[in-house]
Order: sequence, then structure tokens, then C-alpha cells
Amino acid sequence: MTPPSDHGPVVHDWAVVPLPGTAFDPVPHRLLHEEPVARVRLPHGEGHAWLVTRYEDVKLVTADPRMSRALTVGRPLPSMTPHTLAPAGGVGRADPPDHTRLRRLVAPAFGRRRMTALRGRTERRAEALALRIFDAGPPADLADGFVGPLSATVVAELLGVPAADLDRVQAWRAGLLDHDTTAAAGESVKKEIAGYFAELARHRARHPADDLVSELAAARAAGGISMPELVSLAVMLTLNGLDAVRNIVSTMAYVLLVHPDQTAKLRIDPGRLPRAVDELLRFIPQRNGVGMPRIATADIEVGGVTVREGETVHVFYPAANRDPAVYTDPDRLDLSRDEAPHLAFGHGAHYCAGARLARMEAEVMLATLLARFPRLALAVPPDEIAWRTGTVNRGPEALPVTW
Repeated sequence: MTPPSDHGPVVHDWAVVPLPGTAFDPVPHRLLHEEPVARVRLPHGEGHAWLVTRYEDVKLVTADPRMSRALTVGRPLPSMTPHTLAPAGGVGRADPPDHTRLRRLVAPAFGRRRMTALRGRTERRAEALALRIFDAGPPADLADGFVGPLSATVVAELLGVPAADLDRVQAWRAGLLDHDTTAAAGESVKKEIAGYFAELARHRARHPADDLVSELAAARAAGGISMPELVSLAVMLTLNGLDAVRNIVSTMAYVLLVHPDQTAKLRIDPGRLPRAVDELLRFIPQRNGVGMPRIATADIEVGGVTVREGETVHVFYPAANRDPAVYTDPDRLDLSRDEAPHLAFGHGAHYCAGARLARMEAEVMLATLLARFPRLALAVPPDEIAWRTGTVNRGPEALPVTW
């Protein structure tokens, strides 16, 4: 931590450290309670940034149009990774009206009709996979033997990625989301995955199917989207589907298994599952560090602090989800909690496009496990579970269970 000087307040150093299970990162947790709008220095990039951790302040920053994502392009801003995950010109680094146009193109993919059909197919796949696991006998790895394959199948079907290509895409995913990937290596991986989705889009333009890449290819032919924008959307949804969903739902299963009293109530009343999923999303710190920052385009007051025009601002959604001003006893899991909506999927214009899909997958997978494995339990003590380190998204390396 850099002490205060005549040039400004304290700057807090924030490095990613390995954290097991649902342990909360001590730096943002402390700042939430002591300095909810603070200056931080991150492992990569130049200078420092503001870190906003309080619920209402996070909502203010993420909903304010004067906080720009587009202005982050081409700048070595404070970051958790040596390379920038979101490509320039993509939806993650766009402001309205470009961002609005891009989001409208993907909205139909997550509409009620498609989600209802996809849910039915996901339920049948989950049932079939659970039966195979049961027949094979314990132990089994829920992370890579159940949640991972199902989430990969869902996102592949939604986008139109051939099953035969999933191993390649998974390798690119690992390279992009590893904290140790250098800037040069990150750019190389991004070029490979961009080339893949560009070729897939050209193929779907000639041979359309009922998938998102086909729809985006048609929009490109009509002049509604550029190829870099198309690729950005496809990559964003693929990474979230393959990595974020795998990790968060696996962690949800772990949390349920280490809270047997609360989980028993879910077994008795499965109708409580949607609310329980929201509480799990609130409670679980899903990522290591922060994601894409914003640049203030004017002087803006946030939580009693003036953020100056041109300064960098990060928000940390997991801390906002533990704000004691919003949630009663926020560090405690309560599957019957009915308080303010969580911010696990973000807020404002950049609210996660695939939120409805991710929630559906979590509900289907957990419902299947609870129904088909009434005696499901960890096969090892909780402190022997290995957790992923050096990656953007948190989750178990493996989740061995028995029944």
C-alpha cells in the first residue's frame, strides 16, 4: 500500500492470490467496509484506478452513460491480466449507439421461445448424463464429468459450433483466461479464435442453420454488423458458456453439499430452487479480480468522491453483493433470502447478455442432481478440494462426489 501524499489519497495494491472455495478476497472486502471508493494498483497496466465496491455506487457507475468502455481501447490501463480479454471494436468495449445495435442483434437468441426449447433439451441431456454417471457408480467428478460437458453442449448448440471443434475452442479458452498468458500469447490466441469464428460465419452464410452464428452472418450480409463485431459477440458468449458457467455451477454444487441443512429444504420443496440459485449467485465470488474498466468522460461524484474526467474506474460486483447496507448478514448463505436483486450478472448497458441462459443451466443441472442423487455428498473433505488458480473465473479443478 502506497501512503498518502500531497498528490492524493492512499493507493492500495491489489494482487490476485489463490483463494479456496467461496473465500472472499480480503482487499475488496476490507475496502467495501472501510473505503468503498478507493484507489488501487493492479498487477498489470500503468498507474492506478478507482475501485468501487458498494452496491448503490456500483449501480451508479455501471448505469451512467458518462462512464465509457470504448475509451479503454489502446490504453495500458490497470488490469488483472497482461492482455485484454475483450477485443477492440467488440460489444464489451462499445458505447451506445454501437453497443445498443450489437445487443439488439443477440437479443432474439435469448428470447422466450428459444430458451424454452433449449431448456427442454438441456433437461433431457442432464437426465441422460446423470443416469450414465449413476450407473457407472461413485466416485464421479461433477465439474468435468457433468457440469462441464453440459455447459459446453448448450453453448455449442446455441452458437452453432460443431461438437468436433469443442476441444480446440476449449484450448483457446484456457489460453485467454489464464492470468499467466502474456500479452503476445494472448494476441496470438485471439487471432486464432477470431479466424475460427470468421470462417464459421462465412460457412453459415452459405449454409444457414438455427443458431446464433447463422443469424449474425445474415445480419452481416445485410450490413448490420461487421466481421470483427460478429467475432467479438461469438467469442464473448463462448467464453462465458464454456468457462464461467462451468465454474459457477460447479461451485454452486459444492456450496450446496457443504450446507446440507439448507440443501435438505430444497429437496423437500424444489420450487424454491430459482430463489436459491439467485442467492448462490449473490454469495459466490465468481471471479479473481476485476474485469473491463470504464473511463469517466466528465467529473462524476461516486460515493462522496469526485472521479475526474479521464480517470479509470473498476467496479467489483462480488463486493457489491456483500454490501451490509443492502443485505442482512451478507457473508452468510441463506437460500431463502428475499432481498435486493444481486449484481452477479452486472448492471446497466453491459448487463450479461447470457444471464437468462446461465440461470436456466444452473437451475436444470442443480435440479437434476438433487432429484437423481438424494444421498449426494463430497467424496473428500471440503479442504481437500483443489481450486483453480491463476485464472479469471474461480471454480473447482474437480468436484469428486459419492452417493
